Amino acid sequence: MMNRTLMAGTAALALTLAAPGAQAQVQIDWWHAMGGELGELLEGVAEGFNESQSDYRVVPSFRGTYAEAMTGAIAAFRANQQPHILQVFEVGTGTMMAAEGAIYPIYQMMADHDVPFEPAAYLDTIVSYYTDPNGNMLSFPFNSSTPIMYYNRDAFEAAGLDADTPPATWAGMVEASRAIVESGAAPCGFSTSWPSWVMLENFSAWHNIPLGTRGNGFEGFDTEFVFNNEHVARHWDNLKAWQDEGLFRWGGPNTGPDAFPAFYAGECAMVFGSSASRAGVLRNTDFSVGYGFQPYYDDIEGAPQNTIIGGATLWVLTGHDEGDYRGVAQFFEYLSLPEVQAKWHQDTGYLPITQASFDLTAEQGYYDENPGADTSIRQMTLNPPTEHSRGIRFGNYVQIRDVVSEEMEAVMTGAKTGAQATEDAVRRGNALLREFEASIN
Repeated sequence: MMNRTLMAGTAALALTLAAPGAQAQVQIDWWHAMGGELGELLEGVAEGFNESQSDYRVVPSFRGTYAEAMTGAIAAFRANQQPHILQVFEVGTGTMMAAEGAIYPIYQMMADHDVPFEPAAYLDTIVSYYTDPNGNMLSFPFNSSTPIMYYNRDAFEAAGLDADTPPATWAGMVEASRAIVESGAAPCGFSTSWPSWVMLENFSAWHNIPLGTRGNGFEGFDTEFVFNNEHVARHWDNLKAWQDEGLFRWGGPNTGPDAFPAFYAGECAMVFGSSASRAGVLRNTDFSVGYGFQPYYDDIEGAPQNTIIGGATLWVLTGHDEGDYRGVAQFFEYLSLPEVQAKWHQDTGYLPITQASFDLTAEQGYYDENPGADTSIRQMTLNPPTEHSRGIRFGNYVQIRDVVSEEMEAVMTGAKTGAQATEDAVRRGNALLREFEASIN
């Protein structure tokens, strides 16, 4: 149902366009992959910009999943019908970077149109994912998240655990899970969503160990995977052992948010998932929820470091009138406003992209009123990012994530050891990297 603010804005726009001598607004097309409530919130952000000025009108258009939106935009570009702005998930970064001539890097666009833009205002651990080797921002971070621990405080108390102190290490996770299962507080200690994102990509960053060479792909597409190391292999073997003991529940190779129902039902006392799942967790649980960092192995030097993000950024596509891009630049300037970012962060659970918006949220008392809502920020900014923890940039990574999840599944079923699975995942992943490298040369 259209709210009054939107109706008023639409009416005002109609009157403006109908007025004698009125100049038509320039339409900025924005293709995105957010449906449902998130899509409504996204449309609200666009409408806020539209009401803030009269020269441009951003028109959001839902285009299916991230993969579908990206595929559709590629086809549209070939037909010269591409949007100005495309929302692309983080694993599509490498593919977008390789699309020379199709993208308009935002640092260049902002400079070309003399729109204020200060990269230092953005959180390092977010924007470093989307910068080139010289630190230039290529796309605009819009919806960023990182995996955190959600836990059932009631189950902790029933098991005699301190509900205010979630386990910080994997040894602590095992102890807590055993106490929970043995006490009958819950039949399962913990589960995880998105296994590749949580138990490989972020596991590696959190322990400051490389996923691949060449700065995890940031320094060139001639990168190779190196996660076939003792730390990842041990962790996957441990997950298998904890599963066999009944402490860990494996939900399958492509477990996205499907891991959460077991948490909602009180079957698993802890679950690892996106920080942007917070609203859904609160909506679907009838017990007190706690929030914690991802655990780490305290015998790995450099841990804990910082986690990396998921989510998506906004890429600008070439092929439009030059005057259109000034409107895109002004829209990105609007998105960076502390009050706009703070509201988006609070409404959705996604991370604020600037220090100012984080500070404003704190000043507004949001974190005091919503304990744990800052867990993702604190975890991501625990330490300045290193070459191993700034993010990942690999071609064909959508397919590679499937490979990783399949190999983890082989460990969970007992078909392979952690060492065998990581070796096979690296071998298969490197073959896909070479296919991508060949396709762009």
